Amino acid sequence: MQRSSYWERVVADGYRVPQGEALDELTTELVTMLGEPDPHVRDGIAFSVLQTWISEGVYDHLLSGLGDGLAYGLRQGLGEHGTSSALRRSYSALALAVVIARDNLIHSLPPTVVLTWADYAVAWLLAEQDLRGWVPNLGWVHAITHGADLLGTLTASRHLNTDELTVLLDVVAERLLIPTEQQFAGHEDERLAYATMSLLHRDLVPTDTLEAWLERLAPAAAGAGSLTTPEPANRVNTARYLRALHLQLLLGVHGTPSQDVSGSVQAAPKVRTDLLIALQNALRTGSPWLYRQTTSPPPPPPSHQSSSPHPR
Repeated sequence: MQRSSYWERVVADGYRVPQGEALDELTTELVTMLGEPDPHVRDGIAFSVLQTWISEGVYDHLLSGLGDGLAYGLRQGLGEHGTSSALRRSYSALALAVVIARDNLIHSLPPTVVLTWADYAVAWLLAEQDLRGWVPNLGWVHAITHGADLLGTLTASRHLNTDELTVLLDVVAERLLIPTEQQFAGHEDERLAYATMSLLHRDLVPTDTLEAWLERLAPAAAGAGSLTTPEPANRVNTARYLRALHLQLLLGVHGTPSQDVSGSVQAAPKVRTDLLIALQNALRTGSPWLYRQTTSPPPPPPSHQSSSPHPR
């Protein structure tokens, strides 16, 4: 067990950086605590302190080193399933997202650093075997959810443009298509959709690329939710993701990472109408027993979009 009582006092003191302590040693301890089985120590203390210090600028001159340490955590025990090593990977991803979000605001990191982290993030997310959500005594494992948050933050980076964003789209598809026995049970579909919405708000990926990407996902979701035969978990997960993305695109969302760093209010992505039609066609084709065929156009986008933070 780490020095939880020491860190409890830090939290109670308003997250002030302790005087007379070496910041690098404190940071090493906090990063290690991201893998603690105790959810209060891991989330309520370690992540909470790191998030606060990053957001308040404590690490502004150390972002590169902090991010490298968190990226290293993505590889700890990778390939294991059902062990506590998933906690370190998952919460390292969540903390790395906070680091990138800080750079999205202060523009301090060079492209090579952020793109290297993006490579590590992609490699981890595609290789992650532990897709558990809530686990008794451990709390939220949430690797896919935190991976989605990391992807969403990357979509807002000025260092990622059309090619890189297209790769992230492919990563979402690849992650959904990997065979698994674990159905989403912790809003993973909604968080992946939310990250996708952030990407769409960049308005950099052309419609034909998006439609080709959707054509890759649609067959995998066909039949999910059928009343006659059980479906593989990844097919169910893909169908849930497509429904979540359709709903978010239809209703509009606020507070995505891309919107948070945008200089102007953006009500909806430019591809909204075309992508809604493609999504609706995919959903109808995938579940013909459920949805009736129609050619009605989607409603117009919402007229106003405000920004607010997205809960963890």
